[in-house]
Amino acid sequence: MIEKWITEIKSKADFKDLGMILAHNGMVRATSKDGKSVKGMRLSYDKGKLNLLINDLSKREGIVAIKAWINEGKLNVGDDIMYALVAGRFRTIVIPVLEELVSRIKNEVVKEEELL
Repeated sequence: MIEKWITEIKSKADFKDLGMILAHNGMVRATSKDGKSVKGMRLSYDKGKLNLLINDLSKREGIVAIKAWINEGKLNVGDDIMYALVAGRFRTIVIPVLEELVSRIKNEVVKEEELL
């Protein structure tokens, strides 16, 4: 999926505006944040909030494209939780936007995250 997004963005790009594409792949860890073992997780999210977030961050100066995908349902250790991608002019613009995107997805978009 990430490779497809990159190909799509580059095929439409004006390279005076595109200098970096940065991707994130979050996965289910075998331990929780407090170190306890987990077998997986159950995840749901608000698709409308995700679309609003992407539209909002896409308006930032120097941003060319933002893509995100979130896995939903019962996930096992090692399964992908999300892919997020930000493309833009400079790394000083792209890195903070990717960081904000991932953080806001976790805090505002994900509705339910239950460790199993």
